[in-house]
Amino acid sequence: MKKNTKYNYVFVMYDIGEDRVNKVFKICKKYFEHFQKSVFRGYVTQANLIKFKAEVKKKIDEKQDYIAIIKLISENSFDEETIGVANEKDDYYI
Repeated sequence: MKKNTKYNYVFVMYDIGEDRVNKVFKICKKYFEHFQKSVFRGYVTQANLIKFKAEVKKKIDEKQDYIAIIKLISENSFDEETIGVANEKDDYYI
């Protein structure tokens, strides 16, 4: 039986072919905050998560590309620790 948990915060990471990466980057940017290179995160409604997945599925090659969506109940349900200097919030691919 599938859990009916309402996830409100996600991390999205991807490894996408060069000819499709800009399209996926732009879709991710529509829904989430650009965190680092191919990593995005942010709050999301269930409806927007469904829309996001539908949009990226149309742009990727599922036999070559990879997208991971880590779903959390809230931004406060994990602990983050960083080491080193984070890059400025640049648009790496645009």
